[in-house]
Amino acid sequence: MSFPRQLARTHRFTIGVPYAFEISPDGRRVAFLRGRDGVDTATCLWVHETEEGTAWVAADPRELGADDENLPPEERARRERLRESGGGIVSYSVDDAFTRAVFTLSGRLFYVDLVGDDNTPRELPATQPVVDPRISPRGDRIAYVSGGALRVIDIDAAEEDHGDRALAEPDGEHVTWGLADFVAAEEMSRYRGFWWAPDGGAILATRVDEADVARWHVDDPASPEQEPTVLRYPAAGTANPEVRMAVLSVATAGQHRASGPGAPAWIEWDRAALPYLARAGWTTGPDGTPTVVFTGQSRDQRTMTLFSADPVTGLVADVRTDTDDVWLEIVSGVPDHTASGDLVWVARDPEHGERRVYVGGQPVSPPDVYVRSVVDVDGDRILYSGSPAGRPGDVSLWLVDLPTGLAAPVEVPGHGCSTTSDAEAHSGVRSGRLRGDTLVVQHRSMEFPGVHTLVFRNASSETQRVRTEIESFAQTPDLPEQLRVKRWRAGEREIPTALVLPSWYREDLRPLPVLMAPYGGPHAQRVLNARGAYLTAQWYAEQGFAVLIADGRGTPGVGVEWEQAIHLDLATPVLEDQVAALRDAAERYPFLDTSRVGIQGWSFGGYLSALAVLRRPDVFHAAIAGAPVIDWELYDTHYTERYLGTPQDRPEAYEGSSLLTDAAKLERPLMMIHGLSDDNVVFAHTQRMSSALLAAGRKHTVLPLSGVTHMPSDPVVAENLMLLQVEFLRDNLTGE
Repeated sequence: MSFPRQLARTHRFTIGVPYAFEISPDGRRVAFLRGRDGVDTATCLWVHETEEGTAWVAADPRELGADDENLPPEERARRERLRESGGGIVSYSVDDAFTRAVFTLSGRLFYVDLVGDDNTPRELPATQPVVDPRISPRGDRIAYVSGGALRVIDIDAAEEDHGDRALAEPDGEHVTWGLADFVAAEEMSRYRGFWWAPDGGAILATRVDEADVARWHVDDPASPEQEPTVLRYPAAGTANPEVRMAVLSVATAGQHRASGPGAPAWIEWDRAALPYLARAGWTTGPDGTPTVVFTGQSRDQRTMTLFSADPVTGLVADVRTDTDDVWLEIVSGVPDHTASGDLVWVARDPEHGERRVYVGGQPVSPPDVYVRSVVDVDGDRILYSGSPAGRPGDVSLWLVDLPTGLAAPVEVPGHGCSTTSDAEAHSGVRSGRLRGDTLVVQHRSMEFPGVHTLVFRNASSETQRVRTEIESFAQTPDLPEQLRVKRWRAGEREIPTALVLPSWYREDLRPLPVLMAPYGGPHAQRVLNARGAYLTAQWYAEQGFAVLIADGRGTPGVGVEWEQAIHLDLATPVLEDQVAALRDAAERYPFLDTSRVGIQGWSFGGYLSALAVLRRPDVFHAAIAGAPVIDWELYDTHYTERYLGTPQDRPEAYEGSSLLTDAAKLERPLMMIHGLSDDNVVFAHTQRMSSALLAAGRKHTVLPLSGVTHMPSDPVVAENLMLLQVEFLRDNLTGE
């Protein structure tokens, strides 16, 4: 099997890798998702016994008649926002005691007991289609969304319908309850729209009204018999949906009334000033009283306020407000609270300017660590991720144990759990979970292929710690065993850079043409200390290219100032850093032929690739732009306005970052590839660019992909797409 086909069939070698971990309160069991092999898209729910090191299947979708072609539109949209391309059981939830799990298959609702002798999954007679089911903390009920209504069903009820009932139903054509709106899911990483109260007696839920959001139509000309898909897409400078929240009593049957007993307890805040609901949920104080907590963000994203609210009266109080002159990043994992009730938060250090983890207002992370997220709060211990100073390609985990009075965080190496301070402890890319003194660590590195998933029972004890491993079934890439990757910090700005060379190349051979392969934009890094980050680049290198990857200004991992350097200009800094990295690489490695330089990227990387040949044809000689953002007025509010403001207030920023006005400048070969069903970067971007190029008389190539969304997933399409790109690059860079 060819590498491109293998890459597509394995979903970039992610099938078979365990993920989505949940840990029991006593730390003895870990639930997770994984296929049965490296190409099995029917993902199963598994349970790992941490002391025995064994795993068993709790639910197999094939045995339950799963049909991933029969998904409700809301579920397809949710998976698109998550970039979830797998099938079977792609998400689940467990109760607090870890006795039951719930999940959906083809819009049907299932639960499975995780304790006892009978672990047979059972279907419940829920109103279909079922979207995003969540089990209550007590494990006796399940809340879910169907037809825009938030519903609850009792698991153990004797009634035939198990008491299936609506807690809240749409009161308008464009209203939904319990679902995340588009920008929340796409840009804020808030994928949920409802949250169970700690005692299971109520649910905090969002009400989303999209009546004022512009209607867009995504059409596939290859299927003229089908109705176009209608989207409510909030483009930059246009109206966002109205998002409100209410606490709904689960005990009250039927739809909630507007007032009186059983009416929603509305959580009202100044939505005119803080329209974005960034985070929401519950916390329990030391006295056991449940409280609603949520974060509101201003439209310009320079102000963010953390609120608390009484779930009975809806009375809201300000907890803290953060501001920034440029923008505030929404950090995953916060707000949260320790067992003693202290707020866990991430904010910029006023003295050092970098983001730090704070507990009760006191910093618990070093000032020289780039904090990425708070991973878990387990009692009075905090697990967070970040990158050590000067090592943006490494992602490490730190465990802060507050009760011991630990003055500094403890780094958690992937191969063990002892404290260490050497550079090796920070090597690689790690993610994890923590609960019940059990720590799950996923470790990626340049030293080994794939992903190692390590489980440490009694993680805080050197003498009683038990280590087991959850096996990955992912396939091994059909590539040379030793990848030829060189990494360094390039130029005066010390740009994180990697060069990938063919396994067969010797420096005394003919100089190699250069293929730059950036993403180059916010929220994504490509230069990482993990072998899996370079697999596609290695394949392109084997075809006869030196592949150069640079994470310039705007990408994460270096620091806040580095990220914010693209404010009001998405074009100049990112392009300057690609040129600077190329020049630095050419000085270090004379065998790079800078008279033959191509550039290739997808999404923001597609924008950057087209930008490169349009504005620096003296440096870049051919470009492939996949799903490129061409005109930023066609992209969504929360992302675009963070960097450019609104088109009404900052027209010059949009003009300077748009590629449409550069169409007449094209003098190099440009191929644009775009899915016709893309609802993130809609095909209109490529279509308008092609029209502008045609009007200017500029030759170019457009490759439309029928039925494809933001990324192609069909193995045949994905394989041929890579082969066509290599052919295009060879024709225009090597003359072969």
